[in-house]
Amino acid sequence: MKFDTVIKGGTLVGAAETVSADVGISGERIAALGVDLPTDGAEVVSAAGRLVFPGGIDVHTHLDMPFGGTTTADDFESGTVAAACGGTTSIIDFAIQYRGEDLRRGLEVWHRKAEGRAAIDYAFHMICTDLPDDRLAEMDRLVRDEGVTSFKLFMAYPGVFMVDDATIFRAMLRTRDNGGMVCMHAENGGVIEVLVQRALAQGHTAPKYHALTRPMSAEAEATRRAIALAEMARVPLYIVHLSAGDAMEEVRRARDRGVPAFAETCPQYLFLSDEDYERPGFEGAKYVMSPPLRPRGNEERLWGGLASNALQVVSTDHCSFCMTGPAGKDLGRDDFSKIPNGAPGIETRLLLLYDGGVNGGRLSPNRFVDLVSTTPAKLFGLYPRKGSLQPGADADLVIWDPAKVVTISAASHHMKVDYNPYEGRTVRGAPAHVFLRGRRVVTEGRFTGRAGGGTFLKRSARSA
Repeated sequence: MKFDTVIKGGTLVGAAETVSADVGISGERIAALGVDLPTDGAEVVSAAGRLVFPGGIDVHTHLDMPFGGTTTADDFESGTVAAACGGTTSIIDFAIQYRGEDLRRGLEVWHRKAEGRAAIDYAFHMICTDLPDDRLAEMDRLVRDEGVTSFKLFMAYPGVFMVDDATIFRAMLRTRDNGGMVCMHAENGGVIEVLVQRALAQGHTAPKYHALTRPMSAEAEATRRAIALAEMARVPLYIVHLSAGDAMEEVRRARDRGVPAFAETCPQYLFLSDEDYERPGFEGAKYVMSPPLRPRGNEERLWGGLASNALQVVSTDHCSFCMTGPAGKDLGRDDFSKIPNGAPGIETRLLLLYDGGVNGGRLSPNRFVDLVSTTPAKLFGLYPRKGSLQPGADADLVIWDPAKVVTISAASHHMKVDYNPYEGRTVRGAPAHVFLRGRRVVTEGRFTGRAGGGTFLKRSARSA
C-alpha cells in the first residue's frame, strides 16, 4: 500500500486507548495504522517523542457575530486560523434566526460569512428566537436537508434571545421526531434582569456587578428547569457553557436517573475566577461573559465533573470583543450591562486543558482527547468521520509536543482581539503540526494553511 503522507514513530492517543504506531494518509483520509508502514513516495513527518491526537472539535464558537451594538473581533478567517494554531480542526458556530425571520434565512447569512474564509472545517447550530407553531416544520428541513441538527435556545437575554418555557418545550418535542437536539443557555433571565436594574438604580456600574447580578443559583435553577422540560419531552438535552458547580450537580443527578442530559464547560471557568473582576480600573471588563466567572473553589468542582463524566465536553464559547475602540468593551464603561459579553479562547483551549488537566494530574491523556474531540463528534453527528484515529476517518490530526513551553500572550496569538484573558500564563504542551483532511495547516507551530481551506460539514441526526 502506498500513502501520500506517513506520520512516523508517534504515540497515538485516542479516547479509549494509547498505542505506538505510524499513521498512513491517502488523500483526505486515514488509510492505515501500523508499525513500520511503507514510506515509498510519501512525505514522511516524524512524530518521535510526540503524541498524535485526532483534531480538536470546538462545538461552541461565535465568529463574526453582532451583539450588543457591536460585532465580534474575529471573523471566520482570523478565528479559524487561530483555532488551527491551537490544534482545533473543526468548529460548530452559531447561526442566528432573528425575530420574524425564518430559520433558513439566518442559516444563509452564516454560510456567506464562512464560505471562502474558514481555514478549518465548520458546521452550524441554529439559534432560535421565534418559533410559533407554523415555523416548527423549518426545524425538520434544517435537520433533513441542511445537516444542521442542533438548535440553541436561551433562557436569558429578555427582549433579545430569551424564549419562554412553552417555546422551549415545543422545540424539544420537535427534536424528538426529527432527530435534532436542543442546546440550552440556562440562566434565569427574568430574575437576572430584575437584579441588573436594581444594581443600576443603586449606582453600581462597575464590571463586577455583571457577576453579582447573575448568581450561581440563577444558573442552577434554569438548568434544573431545562432538564425537567427535556425529561417531559423525552429527548436529549445539551447545556452550553456550564459555569457553576451547583448547575453541574443538576446534570449529574439527571444522568444518575437515566436522563440523557449532557453539558459542556469552558476553560475560563476552570482557570479564572470572580477575583478577576476586581482588577484595577476597567480591566475587569475583559472577563465579562455569560455565565460569569464564579468564586474561587468552584473550578475544582468542575474539574471533578470532567473526570467523573458529569461534564462531557470542553468548548470555548469563543466570543471576542476588543477592549478599546468604539466597538469594544468600552461601550459599557459607565454601565456594566452594556459591556459586550464574551471572551476569546479558540486558540488556547487545548493548551490550557492539557496543561491543567493532563500535566496537573486531573485528566488522563485519553480523557483529554475524549473531552476536546471524540465526545463532541459523537454528540453532534460527526463521528466517526471526525474525532477518531481509525482508517476511513478524516485525516484531521494533531502532532502534539508535550515538552513545548508556551507563554500565552496577546502579542503572539493569532486572534484579532486586543487582549488575552490568560496573559502571561505559561503552559507545557502544544501543537507542533496540524493536519486538516490530510493537508498540513500548521508546521512547527506556524500556520501554513489557507483561508477557504475549510469545508462545511453536514451533520447526522439521531435516529428517531
